[in-house]
Amino acid sequence: MLGGGVNDFRVFRSSMVVREKELERMKGKVIVSGILWMCLVCLSLAWNLYSAQKEHETIALLTARSFFDQVLIARRWNAELGGVYVPIGRKVTPNPYLKDPLRDITINETLTLTKVNPAFMTRQIAEIAAEEKGLKFHITSLNPIRPENVPSPREEVALRSFESGTKEVGYFLSDEDSAPFFYMAPLQTEKGCLKCHADQGYKEGDIRGGISVTLPYLASFSSLSLIVGHLLVGLVGLAAILNFGIKLHRAYNRILHQAVIDALTEIPNRRSFSETIMRELDRCQRENFSLAVIMCDVDNFKAYNDTYGHAKGDDCLVQVAQVLKNSLHRSTDFCARYGGEEFVVILPNTSKKGGLHVAERIRREVENLKVVHEESLPLGFVSMSFGVSIREIDALTAHEQLIKQADAALYLAKKNGRNRVEVFAERMIA
Repeated sequence: MLGGGVNDFRVFRSSMVVREKELERMKGKVIVSGILWMCLVCLSLAWNLYSAQKEHETIALLTARSFFDQVLIARRWNAELGGVYVPIGRKVTPNPYLKDPLRDITINETLTLTKVNPAFMTRQIAEIAAEEKGLKFHITSLNPIRPENVPSPREEVALRSFESGTKEVGYFLSDEDSAPFFYMAPLQTEKGCLKCHADQGYKEGDIRGGISVTLPYLASFSSLSLIVGHLLVGLVGLAAILNFGIKLHRAYNRILHQAVIDALTEIPNRRSFSETIMRELDRCQRENFSLAVIMCDVDNFKAYNDTYGHAKGDDCLVQVAQVLKNSLHRSTDFCARYGGEEFVVILPNTSKKGGLHVAERIRREVENLKVVHEESLPLGFVSMSFGVSIREIDALTAHEQLIKQADAALYLAKKNGRNRVEVFAERMIA
């Protein structure tokens, strides 16, 4: 009995040891699985937090750069015109730092105009942006004419880095409430700038300062929800990550949309046109079909703005843009605002006759808007002039050449009386 009991005890104990070892192994596997899972969750969390932060910084950078580019375009427009005159009033007073004998022009007893140069215009834009959007612009320089343009310590560091070749700076201001985003890029001296800045010793191409853009608080990703989601339930965490990814994707798409769509007319902008025409030229070369480009320009638009005001001018451009958009009946046809009152149309697989037909149709539709323009004689309404160029089948025509040809035809249409369509011919370019 004892021997059998001992044997049974040994078997039982051996079995218990095996079971304990198996339990230990299972426990070890659970622990290892748990550790691996937690490591995987932590790695996923770390990766998503890192990716989300980088995406957030990218969106902020693209947004700030877009605002800077828009201000730069407006400044270049002002500089190329040599400044613009606006009525002196509550919001616009003469610029005491502008040395120009024709700074102020008296029209009559109730109207005096003052010249607004690029720097003054930038300050006006900055005031509106800060008041309406909480967006801060600041034009500054290490050698400013205006005392208020002295750089802040942060701006001074950026300006000195530009002198060393840095193209731009952008980062979140973690030392301030709500972590706004700071962006700054340099201003290069252009020919139109020398009128005011030549006395300071600047030459064309020199870096003479910069514009800083401070974006207000941007809704950032919820790191807490990601952490809680990953720690509590993996699936909930994955759902939260997916949901956040969709939001980021939508936000990025909105940024891209702003980068390629003209804010006023809601049709593609010049950047979008440049991408589209190169893509369409590649396609028509592969598939061997012709392509038409139409450059069109609102006739006497400066006179329209001067007569009816810029608000009416903007309304006019919006109406014209809608006419262009509605006049294109094929999904492959494309129109864009090229700049100011100038628009451009791309017509793939279109002959010279087809391009002329579409241009005439748009011309008639614009004329049929019956937008009163007393300075545009003899019609008395807003009209447009058109220049058409064609990339023929088997021709090797660069997009710059097509645009140049369309522009030459547009110039001829203007020269021949406006409100007409001209098709490019080789004689137009000497």
